[in-house]
Amino acid sequence: METNMKIVLETESRTPAVEKLVAEAFGPDRFAKTVYRLREGVEHDTSLALVAVDNGEVVGTLRFWPIEIDGTPALLLGPLVTAPSRQGKGVGSRLMHAGLARAAAQGHRIVVLVGDEPYYRRFGFTRALARRLELPGWVDPTRFLARELVAGALSGVSGMIGRPREVAQAESARNAA
Repeated sequence: METNMKIVLETESRTPAVEKLVAEAFGPDRFAKTVYRLREGVEHDTSLALVAVDNGEVVGTLRFWPIEIDGTPALLLGPLVTAPSRQGKGVGSRLMHAGLARAAAQGHRIVVLVGDEPYYRRFGFTRALARRLELPGWVDPTRFLARELVAGALSGVSGMIGRPREVAQAESARNAA
């Protein structure tokens, strides 16, 4: 576990370092992925954008994005990235615990992600909770996971995941003009 490291909100001055970490971790192909298409034209939730900082250096990042599941508000988690030199040292775990606690404290109820279930299971994410949810594009179904921040939040929730209604409406209005 990193002891000098701090988990803080991402600031504008740290965004270039965050973008560099993400680019190095996922490469240019990331933009073609379904979750990236959901993020297009949508701002990540800056009140939930966290970075791990050690001696002024960004060594990890976690972001959340607003989404809707057939009209039900939710969050899309990702990316979670740890600098290669810090992997396996608890950076990602600290970011996840801090981010999920912050999201719950703000009243968010549902979080979904695409990732490795053996890793994310320890944070409460399961494939079973995502079975009635759909993404607007292909993903490996074994990697599509969900977590309730409030027990029962996914009861009766099913359907397609999309951008927040206000983003979709603005996009429709622009396309109609």
